[in-house]
Amino acid sequence: MNTSRRETSTPLKLAASARLAEAAVAGMTGVPAASLRHGHRCRRPVARARQTAMYLAHVAFGLTFTRVGICFGRDRTTVRHACALTEDRRDDPAVELGLSAIEAGIRALDGALRQEAGR
Repeated sequence: MNTSRRETSTPLKLAASARLAEAAVAGMTGVPAASLRHGHRCRRPVARARQTAMYLAHVAFGLTFTRVGICFGRDRTTVRHACALTEDRRDDPAVELGLSAIEAGIRALDGALRQEAGR
C-alpha cells in the first residue's frame, strides 16, 4: 500500500489497520488481543505475538514506527526493534510462510472492508 496515502488517513483509520493486524495475530497465536496492548513487559509468547502484530501493521499497512507505537502503546524504537526481530525470524521457512499468508489475508480483508465502506 502507498505509505503516503496511508499516513494521510485519519488516526482512527490508522488505528483500525493496527487493530486488524492485532486481531489476526491474536487469532493465529491464541493470545488475547487485549494482551498485545498491555502496558508492561509480558511473557515471551505474548511479546512475540505483539512484535508480530506491530511488524504486520508496519509492513502490510505502511504505518510508521511512530504510528504503530501509538497504536500499541510503545515507543517507536521498540517498534523498530520488534520489526527487526520479526524480519530476522523470516529466515525460517515456516515463519516466512505464516507471515506471508497472514499479511496477504489482512491486506485482502482491509481492501474488502474499505470497498464495502465506500459503497
